Amino acid sequence: MSVHVIGAGLAGLAAACQLTESGHHVVLFEASKTAGGRARSHFDNVLGCRIDNGNHLLLSGNISTLSYLHRVGAKRSLTGPAEPVFPFCDLRTGENWTLRLNHTGFPWWIFSPKRRVPGTGLRHYVAMLKLKKAKSTDLVAPLLAGAGPLYSGLLELLAVSSLNTTPDIASAALLRSVFAETLDRGGYATIPRYARVGLSETFIDPALEWLRERGADIRLGERVTEINPAQATILAVPPWIASELVPDLMVPNEFESIYNLHFKYSLDPGEAGFWGFLGGMTEWVFAHKDVLSVTISAANRYAGMSPADIAAKVWSELATAFSLPPEIPVHRVVWEKRATIIATPAQLARRPKTRTHNPNLMLAGDWTDTGLPATIEGAIRSGNSAALALMSSLED
Repeated sequence: MSVHVIGAGLAGLAAACQLTESGHHVVLFEASKTAGGRARSHFDNVLGCRIDNGNHLLLSGNISTLSYLHRVGAKRSLTGPAEPVFPFCDLRTGENWTLRLNHTGFPWWIFSPKRRVPGTGLRHYVAMLKLKKAKSTDLVAPLLAGAGPLYSGLLELLAVSSLNTTPDIASAALLRSVFAETLDRGGYATIPRYARVGLSETFIDPALEWLRERGADIRLGERVTEINPAQATILAVPPWIASELVPDLMVPNEFESIYNLHFKYSLDPGEAGFWGFLGGMTEWVFAHKDVLSVTISAANRYAGMSPADIAAKVWSELATAFSLPPEIPVHRVVWEKRATIIATPAQLARRPKTRTHNPNLMLAGDWTDTGLPATIEGAIRSGNSAALALMSSLED
């Protein structure tokens, strides 16, 4: 049976692959001339090289993502350290340190001052137990305030970057879901992974090739303006588009932005290939072959700053941390204005389920009710769920 998948971001690609593997003929529509949505690469004329539209740090506990890559033959396109290590630069103290988790489920690392967050003791980690009982209305910052230096030295950054929302308004229950699949399971589920070459080369191009080889009809640059209610369809588009195509569909309607900065500069990648930054505007830094890339999450708070001022501020922080020249190299600043939904309890309550009132129409996207933040793992999981739900509906 022919199934239409509308949207060739990661949710749509995951759904298309799941359906194709199950024997369905897929027609994949994408309004843009390129697939990938917010996880793609392109050649930048200013930098003179290919860059990703953003940085995405995966963890070994992101099972849906790793299964997707295995399916399309791209699992080896990821790279990263062999151990669950996370290097940090603290701009407030000038200290560089590394969080080193142990592989097993029990967190032995918290008993070693050399492996845990500087200045923390066992009592600070006990405060994290509050997160396991977080209610749907609880917010990250008030709930974890008792964690002291553990909060300011680790949890705050993890919350901002995983939820793309400032902790004072972010859902603690959603952060609990992130930790339940990674940190709570032990170091074996928190080994960092990122694209070896680029996001398109890892997540997008292999999937398109895999689909084409199996007879899928891929129609890039073709916008769908109306849904046929009798046609089996998965709608994997942004929420504002979904609400236009599906009358009376409630969707999240408040969004957070992300800043990504790419500097034409080569830096030794060190042990991990990336660093977390504390005490400044910079949050995560990735040392690619020709480019030093920086990600700033929950960037609505910087909307009043110019790209030039942001680049100057970030480069000054990099120069301080890595002893780099003060002159800003050639760079590109990218502001993704509606990068994700904002992860407040009120907006999470607006996330729709996979199934709609029409048994022939399923929803997919990181903004749907996946139980996870708007991440690659959430997007792929939503695509898989939509495909399975549609196939079940078709069999009834």
